Amino acid sequence: MKKRYLPIAMFAIAALGLTACSGGGTDSPTDDTLDVWIMQGTNPDTEAFFDTVGDAFTEKTGATLNVEFVQWADAHDRFVTAIAGGTTPDIAETGTTWTAEFADSGALAPIDDYVAEAGLEDDLVQGLVDSGTYDGSLFGMPWYAGVRSIIYRTDVFAELGLAAPTTWQEIVDAATVIHAERPDLIPFPVPGDAEMLTYPWVWGAGGEVSTLEGDQWVSGLDADEAREGIRFYTGLATEHGFSSAGATTWKETDLLDNFSQGTVAMAISGSWTPATVLEKAPELEGKIGAIAIPGQNGGISPSVLGGSHLSMFEGSENKDLAWDFMELMTTGDFAQQWADQTGYFAGTESLLQPTIESDDPLVQPFAEQMVDGGASLPVTPTFGAVQAKKTTNAMIQSILSGQKTVDEATTDAAAEMNDIMNGN
Repeated sequence: MKKRYLPIAMFAIAALGLTACSGGGTDSPTDDTLDVWIMQGTNPDTEAFFDTVGDAFTEKTGATLNVEFVQWADAHDRFVTAIAGGTTPDIAETGTTWTAEFADSGALAPIDDYVAEAGLEDDLVQGLVDSGTYDGSLFGMPWYAGVRSIIYRTDVFAELGLAAPTTWQEIVDAATVIHAERPDLIPFPVPGDAEMLTYPWVWGAGGEVSTLEGDQWVSGLDADEAREGIRFYTGLATEHGFSSAGATTWKETDLLDNFSQGTVAMAISGSWTPATVLEKAPELEGKIGAIAIPGQNGGISPSVLGGSHLSMFEGSENKDLAWDFMELMTTGDFAQQWADQTGYFAGTESLLQPTIESDDPLVQPFAEQMVDGGASLPVTPTFGAVQAKKTTNAMIQSILSGQKTVDEATTDAAAEMNDIMNGN
């Protein structure tokens, strides 16, 4: 079998040399080659993993799998260049915030009929379906995802006789005790440069980030519900003193570092991070747990579900073969192996169910959050420009620093978001 793994330096040359393949017969021998782009770095054993996948793909279809690995930092520009030049592969991994953008450009092929024929419609994780759907069609096959919940020091909670919070008020109650009894700890940091940590409080209070009304996007950040959530979140720092002044400029990586150093009691964290915490601080083994982000008065506050789709390009002349690969990767053993090796979750509920039923305190709450409280940001190419402008981060930092009130900051952020998303 022939498999090629091209170094990034050869990426542009390889893209220009891609050849169109003729019709792909599912589960039948063929001389076709399927060209695939996969992001590098998510799985430390990516090349070995795709060696095995390539063998299975050839056994299933008789075709050759040609995988090119692309650095995340370079990927978006390379996609844009390839789309403009008509040199896209058959299949590529697309980040959930990119799928709508590439679909809007006409570069992606809808896969609704393939999903329906395979009987997978009811098994796909809804949050990943939402972010992969554009203009009524599915362009991103859910592959893997992570979600943010709360990690906390179980040893500290046990020492102080505290129960894990199930409401927003209980977060305040627990943090109040920690603040008084353990002054060496930051009860609940509020990082100012961590956009994704803001949205659960907006949604949890019943607010919206932005919604499409007619042909205009309307930000909900300045609505009463969103303001209530943002006021609670920033108030953990400004009103209660549960954060620290330094956290105003923290990114999520800074939050993770401080938790690993043993200076934080509770923090919002990605499902992929507990293993990193324990790797950095093995002394915390058995001393940390996780909970889904509580709803305001109980239940679960939605949290951003981020990860990757597999997307089929419209220029592929081998769409049936491309679907064979997509189905192989996103269902069954290979989907589970990828999840196990990366620390992310598979994109199907059937594979998630055993995890949800697990008693692992660092896994089960994240899986519950993903299935019952996984949410997507506005599915539009223009939301990426909002993120590039750091509209939400600037809003939070202005509140934390005392430069603006919540009402002032949300009014300004909503106006800027509307201008960007509506092309003004």
